[in-house]
Amino acid sequence: MGTVQSFRALCDRPKNTYVRVSLPAVCFVWQIAMIILFGIFIRYDPESDAHWQDYRKRNNISSDIENDFYYRYPSFQDVHVMIFVGFGFLMTFLKRYSFGAVGFNFLVAAFAIQWALLMQGWFHSLDYTDGKIKIGIENLINADFCAASCLIAYGAVLGKVSPVQLLVMTLFEVTLYAVEEYIILNLIHAKDAGGSMVIHTFGAYFGLTVSWMLYRPNLDQSSRLQGSVYHSDVFAMIGTLFLWMFWPSFNSAISDHGDGQQRAAINTYLSLAASVLTAAAISSVCQKHGKLDMVHIQNSTLAGGVAVGTAAEFMLMPYGSLIVGFCCGIISTLGYVYLTPLLEKYLKIHDTCGIHNLHAMPGVIGGIVGAVTAASATDSVYSTEGLAAMFNPNGYFESVIPSRQGGLQAAGLCVALCFGLGGGIIVGFILRLPIWGDPADDNCYDDETYWEVPEDEESIPPILQYNNHMRNTDLTESNFTMDQHSR
Repeated sequence: MGTVQSFRALCDRPKNTYVRVSLPAVCFVWQIAMIILFGIFIRYDPESDAHWQDYRKRNNISSDIENDFYYRYPSFQDVHVMIFVGFGFLMTFLKRYSFGAVGFNFLVAAFAIQWALLMQGWFHSLDYTDGKIKIGIENLINADFCAASCLIAYGAVLGKVSPVQLLVMTLFEVTLYAVEEYIILNLIHAKDAGGSMVIHTFGAYFGLTVSWMLYRPNLDQSSRLQGSVYHSDVFAMIGTLFLWMFWPSFNSAISDHGDGQQRAAINTYLSLAASVLTAAAISSVCQKHGKLDMVHIQNSTLAGGVAVGTAAEFMLMPYGSLIVGFCCGIISTLGYVYLTPLLEKYLKIHDTCGIHNLHAMPGVIGGIVGAVTAASATDSVYSTEGLAAMFNPNGYFESVIPSRQGGLQAAGLCVALCFGLGGGIIVGFILRLPIWGDPADDNCYDDETYWEVPEDEESIPPILQYNNHMRNTDLTESNFTMDQHSR
């Protein structure tokens, strides 16, 4: 008991946001470590190596166009935009934390993709003949997926942690992500093309648990900065639109070429469309005067893309995709209205971006939809060869039994939940230590803590706000008005 009290006393010491030593040290040391590890382990795969022409001849590949780059790069670029633009701008809704939202999003993602290439490479792309990790375009997509999970977790602690804490959190989360991904996809053999389980469920519950461990009872001291302003919500809506448009690429990026990849894009496209209408409807119903809440439009409209991820490749049918989007638009919006306040009041989980409503609940729903859809698969719907290609592509089962695949899907969801909750507790315990430079309770959600912030327009004298397109007469009149006021 005394040890626990001593730890709490240590963690409750006055905050010191001075990161001039710790942040450069972490960035330099870890980047140098990446350079060394990449030098030891990372090499190009056969399709990106200069020996590609020899590889083509040996494998009777007729043209360069059959290189996987030409199939995957458009999807990779879409996913890349989602990670750095979509997620970054989605988090700019706070009135004084736009630099932190976009800038720290950039920092976290840039580190995550490097560490993910190594961690995922050791599990998935290690060539045992020479001990090297062979990377190509698909590895880059998977690294971006891992970064997405880290950015989802960041949403729960947005504005309340230091950049050093974020990098430490990312280091552990990428490691945990690579392990749970390997267990779900390679050991359990669950299917999760769009990452409802591997990316969204794990990342969201990891971030929520870290937020619970870092709970601040006196956070109301920063309540003046927790809201948004008109222009910050407009910037956040830009992030929403980028994510909404490119989500079909996200869910289909690593699907097998052909019908599965096209089906994943169609299912996501339809589910996203349905979630927009239901999110708008519930938002209007829940407001006193029937007005729309921008928070719901920025977030709940994306819930359909999250929820359809696991079953994206499956024969969900177009109307099934619409049903998933319809339900998740309702559940996500109601979560923002009713569930988020309850989580903070009773469970002491302060969720800055509402990731429980956008990623956690839709991710769990996506896992359940995937399990049900897999369990109900039949030869008449898929065909015998289609069923084998979907659920048994490498022949790891003697025969394809849909009920067994449904059980494997459910097991994968459980693994994602366990890793998210358990990993969040461990990492949150580490981040509670008072050595990371996190802000005080009355100094959260403010860019000035870690950024050089230019002076507000409101504090600039009016005369300096005029530009060179103004007429001289207008400038003279404004000078005369200022002179009169000064008198």
